Amino acid sequence: MKRPGAGRSTFRAVGVGAVLLALPVGAAVLGPLLTDAPAAGVSAPYAAGDARHPLGTDGLGRDVLALLLHGGRSALGMALGAVALAYAAGGLLGLLAASARRRWADELLIRPLDVLLPLPSLLVISVVAVGWRGSPAAIAVAVAAVNVPPVARLVRAAALDAASSPVTEALRLRGETRTRIQLGHIARSVAAPVAADIGTRVTLAVFLVGSANFLGLGLNPTAPDWAVSIARGREGLLLQPWAVLAPATMLVLFTVGLNLLADRLLGRSRHRTPEALR
Repeated sequence: MKRPGAGRSTFRAVGVGAVLLALPVGAAVLGPLLTDAPAAGVSAPYAAGDARHPLGTDGLGRDVLALLLHGGRSALGMALGAVALAYAAGGLLGLLAASARRRWADELLIRPLDVLLPLPSLLVISVVAVGWRGSPAAIAVAVAAVNVPPVARLVRAAALDAASSPVTEALRLRGETRTRIQLGHIARSVAAPVAADIGTRVTLAVFLVGSANFLGLGLNPTAPDWAVSIARGREGLLLQPWAVLAPATMLVLFTVGLNLLADRLLGRSRHRTPEALR
């Protein structure tokens, strides 16, 4: 039974999550269209905010606001691209393993992924970055690679659980084809745990991409990127805190807003009664 006021509470939480997401996503999408690319030497290094540069300048004399508006595309684009690649590869492997009719085929698909699970993520990213000379594409592929094993195991477990459910058995007895069962009932059953995992997975990807750029493994040290700005701005944190606080706030707003939105939307879907045998 639904608690009184639960719908309003969920609606408010979804609204808060959307508002928190709007600022960093809006900056990433629209920022480069609203201002020119940040140029070095427009003012003194670590200058305080004024009418021309509201958030001051960084250590190279670049406008912090311009860096903020141009830094989101790489920070979020690399992370979201890595997550999409991880779900595409991991989801396919998980579904193939779950639908394998021979145990050895399941083992062949899943066991190699277990080798990657205990490896430190930043170690894998560092090795790939060195091998590919630190290109942004290499960082995105490396972040995707460390996320493929948990995604594959999540999808495999959800698919196996759905395949052994009474609903699936009823569909078989009704004469539904194996393909229809897999693409219909099993795929829909996998969607809920995947949706629950998206917030955590994107947050982890943002952290890993940001860490790689912070450590100088990915983008150029002078590139307009939120994580790179934090790495450069920490040297003058006491002189110009906005060079660090502004991009850090954007990353926090994005991760908190995304997780709040995903959690509440998933909570609403759980209260709905599934119509499994439609």
